[in-house]
Amino acid sequence: MNSLNQQYEEKVRPCIDLIDSLRSLGVEKDLALPAIAVIGDQSSGKSSVLEALSGVALPRGSGIVTRCPLELKMKKITKGQKWNGKIHYRDFAEEIQEPANVEQNICQAQDKMAGVGVGISDELISLEIASPNVPDLTLIDLPGITRVAVKGQPANIGEQIKKLIWKFIGKQETINLVVVPCNVDIATTEALKMAQEVDPEGERTLGILTKPDLVDKGTEETVVDIINNKAIPLKKGYMIVRCRGQKEITKKVSLTTALEKERNFFQEHSHFQTLYYDGHASVPKLAEKLTLELVHHIQKSLPHLEEQIETKLKQTQSKLDNLGCGPPSEPSEKLGFLIDKVTSFTQDAVYLSKGEDLRCGYKSKIFSVLRQRFASWNLLIEDSGTTFSWNIEKEVAQYDRKYRGKELPGFINYKTFEAMVQEQVKQLEEPAVLKLKEVSELAKKEFFALIQRSLVGLPNLMRAAKLKTEAITNEKEALAESMLRTQFKMEMIVYTQDCRYSKKLGKRKKSEVNFPNNTSDIGASLKEMAKHLKSYYQIAGQRLADQVPLVIHYQMLQEFAIQLQREMLQMLQDKKKMESLLQEDHTIKENRVHLHNCIKRLSKARMLLSEFSMSMYDFTPMQV
Repeated sequence: MNSLNQQYEEKVRPCIDLIDSLRSLGVEKDLALPAIAVIGDQSSGKSSVLEALSGVALPRGSGIVTRCPLELKMKKITKGQKWNGKIHYRDFAEEIQEPANVEQNICQAQDKMAGVGVGISDELISLEIASPNVPDLTLIDLPGITRVAVKGQPANIGEQIKKLIWKFIGKQETINLVVVPCNVDIATTEALKMAQEVDPEGERTLGILTKPDLVDKGTEETVVDIINNKAIPLKKGYMIVRCRGQKEITKKVSLTTALEKERNFFQEHSHFQTLYYDGHASVPKLAEKLTLELVHHIQKSLPHLEEQIETKLKQTQSKLDNLGCGPPSEPSEKLGFLIDKVTSFTQDAVYLSKGEDLRCGYKSKIFSVLRQRFASWNLLIEDSGTTFSWNIEKEVAQYDRKYRGKELPGFINYKTFEAMVQEQVKQLEEPAVLKLKEVSELAKKEFFALIQRSLVGLPNLMRAAKLKTEAITNEKEALAESMLRTQFKMEMIVYTQDCRYSKKLGKRKKSEVNFPNNTSDIGASLKEMAKHLKSYYQIAGQRLADQVPLVIHYQMLQEFAIQLQREMLQMLQDKKKMESLLQEDHTIKENRVHLHNCIKRLSKARMLLSEFSMSMYDFTPMQV
């Protein structure tokens, strides 16, 4: 890191600290943050690379040793400052006094998070290391990819690990660091295949080749071609490192000594020395490359991140508003809260019955639907009149034969007229009752929806309101049906004002005066009767077209809402039921707490981003 200039030193840490702070706030629960995720097949040398970068020993061994995602935060401090570490997971945090204790602390954390054994967990363990010998860098180490389950592992352990890895590397905000040993065919490694699946263009993938000392003689140029991006091109390219092998670890070769041996290896290697001098080889060069990549990635992500935070805040606040504030904990405030809740709901119920805007924000479409239903009722009456008109002559003849007494031809038989009108109107009674039941069901559905919106989170109060709605709906439906049937009984009395009937009849006769009349006296009598029947049915039909909707509207909306308001307010007089009515849904309560915490996190994140932007206003992006 000594090759970095002063401007780089001043700007690197704030960028990484910003993202680390956002991740510490828990913002990653809400939004994806810029990160570098380290993936590799088992025995790829992944742990050795991370050890070389961090200067501390990480869990090692056969099988799965990384069982939880490990966030490795490295902070470079000045020489002379003391090494310090800290491990954090769930609600637990502990200072680490010595580098030698890191491995044990991680193992203990994994046992608590994933259970003792070989299970895995997607919960994050955060390890902070401050040292003069580490780069300013944050990496997320993921479990090694395995194909075959060993003793004690579930049969689908390979799929479990892949699912966990995809959760991280699939995010567009993540740089994928793929670790591959030099002594295997890179094209066949599972880690690179997974990276290619989520990043087919290789725009956010960086390859690291390990174990160059194990390369078979004669294959060195193949490795060089890979590093030079000639084999499987990646936009971020490749690096090559030589870390401590198991033999060197057993002999307790220090990391400092290992770095010296690595430098000598590359400088003296006939094929790899060019890679070293071009900046593509060694752990220190890798540290510098990764730091630059991460900072550059953060810089590009910040504008979009600010937009995402603003959008998420608005969405979360909207969800919280829909949940309401919840009942108060103070006993003295509970009754007032309940009264306000019920009053607000019942007032909205009255507004809904009148077609006015509701305060709770629910957008009811009941009146537009009612207009359609009542329009279909009017159409039914008109269709019935049309059918009546088509059949009038046949029916008049039948009635005339049945009821005509001493009248001479050409005289209208009133008994025939009355009987035909009554039968035609009677046919509309059951459709009118059916229309009532349709509207009753619609109204109940709308008021239930209002209850769901207004009394959210209070299941007992909601249940009480629904029971009252059900009971009052049944009562009003029975009353409305009785009124409708009474209306049809009254329609059996053939009556209308003389002036209205005369006007309708005169209008009809005038409209038919131009038609030739070559019929017999009996035909003329039938035609005259038809004019009278059509005129009266038009009057009765118009009366029913309005009266039936008025009865339904009056009982099922207006009277219903008034009675619901009255009974809900009367319910509040029973103070013994108050605690039960105010009992909140546990899931709603937890969701409200979650949303509150989310808003708190995002608000702090917005403030951090704002402060960062102010302090870095003159900053120009670094080149990678």
